[in-house]
Amino acid sequence: MPLVMEDVMKLLCSISEEKKMKAAVKHSRRGALVTGTMAFVGGLVGGPLGIAVGGALGGLLGAWMATGQFKPVPQILMELPPAEQQRLFHEVMAIVRYLNWTDAVQLTALVMGSEPLKEKLLAMLVNYVTKELRAKVRY
Repeated sequence: MPLVMEDVMKLLCSISEEKKMKAAVKHSRRGALVTGTMAFVGGLVGGPLGIAVGGALGGLLGAWMATGQFKPVPQILMELPPAEQQRLFHEVMAIVRYLNWTDAVQLTALVMGSEPLKEKLLAMLVNYVTKELRAKVRY
């Protein structure tokens, strides 16, 4: 039976939709860039005092930007680059490899009918989102 990555991604979307999972990815790089830029511009305009003022204002703006907005996990999953989707696919297949399925609907029905299997996949998904994407998960 050919294993289709799209079916697995649909399965993960179904599981995360059922749990109403959302995740906030922090944009710390962007916040650090803003802080540094503001300090630099402040230094050009106001010398040493400008660096302090620009750094403080940039720090506040950077901190505000670094707080992530929560997005639905299914949306995040579908926006992943193909290499990351492939990585997730392999992790899911390690869990569901013994199931016999032909399409996404059948795979989803098999998994949703088994609470232990669903919980394993949910734990794997939460681990992936928190460790690999460095996001905070909320239900």
